[in-house]
Amino acid sequence: MNSMTTKPALVILAAGASSRLGECKALVDLGGLNPLQRLQIAAAALDDKEPVVVTGAHSKEIALAAPKELALLDNRDWQAGRTGGIALACRSRPNRDLVLAPVDTPLVGAEVFGALLESWLGADAPARGWLGPSIEHEGRIRSGHPIVLGRELAAEIAQLDPDMPLRDLRQRADPLWLVPVQDAAILDDLDTPQDLAALRLRLTREREAR
Repeated sequence: MNSMTTKPALVILAAGASSRLGECKALVDLGGLNPLQRLQIAAAALDDKEPVVVTGAHSKEIALAAPKELALLDNRDWQAGRTGGIALACRSRPNRDLVLAPVDTPLVGAEVFGALLESWLGADAPARGWLGPSIEHEGRIRSGHPIVLGRELAAEIAQLDPDMPLRDLRQRADPLWLVPVQDAAILDDLDTPQDLAALRLRLTREREAR
């Protein structure tokens, strides 16, 4: 792989039922844009002409509302676990490094994607690499999303059980590293109505501060 010309493919993870939120989290309004649109825009540095969105519980709603540039993959076994949906994305983008961006962290900014891309290509796009963003939070270093998976490591996902957590794959990574960022949105977890209200309030305050 020529790391100077081949950038990772964007995979937006949006297969969950959003049961605690009470509505499809991929399509909620966040300052006039939904999480799919926000992540697509923030990841513009990847220059991916057809990003992948893994759908599941809300596949029909997302299909009606998603930007036309997004390729939709319906994970019909979404209840079995997130890993099965990622495996679908891996098969749709064979031999590609992947940036996995869950809709749970919809406000991650372009700077984070840019920092991940720079660090990834600077390491010569390692085939078995695993890269994530990190930030100092409450006195300790915490990692967040999105993450970058090397093509060989991504290919192994198809061999995992759909309910196997990704941290099991992480143990096989080489190298495994973090890039420091300043965007606390990497730690967000859009899960409840309270989470959604907090994200909307943050956007309002950021807009008023400009």
